Amino acid sequence: MLEISNKTNLLEQRSYQYSLQDVAEPNLYREIYTYDEVPKIPFNHRRVPTGMPEEIWITDTSLRDGQQSVEPYTVKQIVDIYKLLSKLGGPYGIIRQTEFFIYSKKDREAVEKCQELGLRFPEITTWIRANKEDFKMVHDMGIKETGILVSCSDYHIFKKMKMTRSEVMNHYLGVIADAFEAGVVPRCHLEDITRADFYGFVVPFVNEIMKMSKDAGIPVKIRACDTMGYGIPYSEVALPRSVPGIIYGLQHYSDVKSEYLEWHGHNDFYKAVANASAAWLFGACAVNCSLLGIGERTGNIPLEAMVFEYAAFRGSLDGMDTTAITEIADYFKNEIGYDIPPMTPYAGKNFNMTRAGIHADGLLKDEEIYNIFNTEKLLNRPASVMISKTSGLAGIAYWINGNYGLTGEAAVDKRDPLVARLKEWVDKEYEEGRVSSISAGEIEDKIKELAGDRFARK
Repeated sequence: MLEISNKTNLLEQRSYQYSLQDVAEPNLYREIYTYDEVPKIPFNHRRVPTGMPEEIWITDTSLRDGQQSVEPYTVKQIVDIYKLLSKLGGPYGIIRQTEFFIYSKKDREAVEKCQELGLRFPEITTWIRANKEDFKMVHDMGIKETGILVSCSDYHIFKKMKMTRSEVMNHYLGVIADAFEAGVVPRCHLEDITRADFYGFVVPFVNEIMKMSKDAGIPVKIRACDTMGYGIPYSEVALPRSVPGIIYGLQHYSDVKSEYLEWHGHNDFYKAVANASAAWLFGACAVNCSLLGIGERTGNIPLEAMVFEYAAFRGSLDGMDTTAITEIADYFKNEIGYDIPPMTPYAGKNFNMTRAGIHADGLLKDEEIYNIFNTEKLLNRPASVMISKTSGLAGIAYWINGNYGLTGEAAVDKRDPLVARLKEWVDKEYEEGRVSSISAGEIEDKIKELAGDRFARK
């Protein structure tokens, strides 16, 4: 049977109608996931076309998946993070939604205080246990959408839930029916999709969800969850690990429109950002992220990374305020007490800092030589250097200019006598056995000793 595809506007075969394969034994893909060895990456050389949607956006799970891996946030901290997310996402809602728990009184108080702010973006959604009482609570709180867990790999179906595929499908469909009955948009979290039988379970299951959605007259969201970080962004990789194959398959064999399709990944194999970018490229409108990548095990897709991926793909930040990333990093460090690894892109203290004297010399001549972009403009973070035994005259001069905000004729260069005297002091420190970098406070004290109030702050 041939039909015009509303996705490609081409005649396509519509004979690929996949039915549930209710197997007696679980398919654990042992040729890929042997457990005692590194998971394999099989290729089948089937290439699917890129098809980035007209609009793409980010959704946030900092207050759900992120909060599961740290000390619980206070109500004030949740409200503050929500406001920072809104600032970062900008007026056009590039950070479209964020999800909250509503289990406890504290959770519900935080949601209510965020609702009282009246911010359009990010939209408040929830993540709940899948039962009628929780769906009713979501509805009564004025929340339109909630996430529900629908694990889809045989690892979960057979080993955790102790069901067959048909039993678990019927169970899930009953839960989704409860959401529709409550008038809530269900966001179905297809947990562990990168170990699931895609055509034997995922596609038939999602097809049933889409039928129910049509009958109910209520949309449904599909979140493809790479729970263990097994996803692969490369072209021609075989399922179940292929991110392009998963996104393409959900669109073309289950008729999930791009705006209802979302990718949620983890970073166990360092591919969280690449996989999220692939999801956008191959047709998902949304990628689900967490601030600073905070999440279970190795973490989620870092939200700040996808802000810059968005700008790279679109050629514009579209109203996002990236200086909020520095505010967010400072908030997590100073108010929450979270230690951000120093090498973390965009947010870590060493992100745009150099220790090498030869690099500092380049920065002194033109910071573009050793800085990835104008970090002062985009992140409110000037490029910086750290004084150590390899800093040299240029590094010390650059540190003085950056620390005291000296520009133009007021700036010092590496020929300044003060710079030479400071280098003598630094060299002596390391000759006497010092191994650590020299702190800003130590350098400021030494400058005051050598130069008095020459650089006194106004």
